[in-house]
Amino acid sequence: MNAWLSPFLREPITHFLIAGALIFMGYGWFGSAVDAESRTIILTEAQVTRLADGWKQSWQRAPTDQELDALIRDHIKEEIYAREAIRLGLDQDDLAIRRRLRAKMEYVAVAALDAEQPSDAILQQWLDARPGLYDAGALTSFDQHFVGEDQGRAQTLLAQLMRAPEQKVKSDPISLPPSMDRAEPNTIARIFGDEFVSALASQKVGNWAGPVRSGFGLHLVRVRSVDPQRRVQLADVRQQVENDWRAATKAEREAKAYQILLDAYTIRIEKPE
Repeated sequence: MNAWLSPFLREPITHFLIAGALIFMGYGWFGSAVDAESRTIILTEAQVTRLADGWKQSWQRAPTDQELDALIRDHIKEEIYAREAIRLGLDQDDLAIRRRLRAKMEYVAVAALDAEQPSDAILQQWLDARPGLYDAGALTSFDQHFVGEDQGRAQTLLAQLMRAPEQKVKSDPISLPPSMDRAEPNTIARIFGDEFVSALASQKVGNWAGPVRSGFGLHLVRVRSVDPQRRVQLADVRQQVENDWRAATKAEREAKAYQILLDAYTIRIEKPE
């Protein structure tokens, strides 16, 4: 096989095109899979097995002979109705059917991706191309006193703490940690809220400051230390990276498949005057 052809054949979009071509040729040679004019219905052994397997998945047991016969009769009824509906043109201009067919075509374009397992090299490349997106934020150690909504009292307590930083002051009781050590921004945000995290990031290390607002009210805070933002390793965020890679790759492949189909059409749009 030519060296230039091998990479092309490995592309999922190529598989999509080959499958589409085979279906098209099959329709031309053997007739449509659902031929509205046909009056012959053949249920293969594989189809009967699929009906039985579907029952087994739903009921956690194999169907009895009578239940399997009922499944077959129902399948035949569905097939007859579907063929006659197509013969009468009932599938035309039906929005629900059109959307269902579109969904199936979009699934065909990306179905192989569901079973595809990206290598660590692919995921590492994805991670490296998005610096900062997955990096862990700075680790912050801080103390806090909750003072409710009383601005005047907050200023009084702040003055006391600035004179004697280690003294104990009477803060309002609340079920919040008085201090946190090496906490990530997401962890702090879950407890105090995003506004508190933003305000905390602007404080100088070592000094009491405030009041700083959280989702509960006002706080006096002292940042004891900040460890800078750290680059994460793939092993720490692999599942998140894989989920993002899979979603983006799915959208990209569907778009490519649609563009190939679109390029085969001539589009004319007549807009009203």
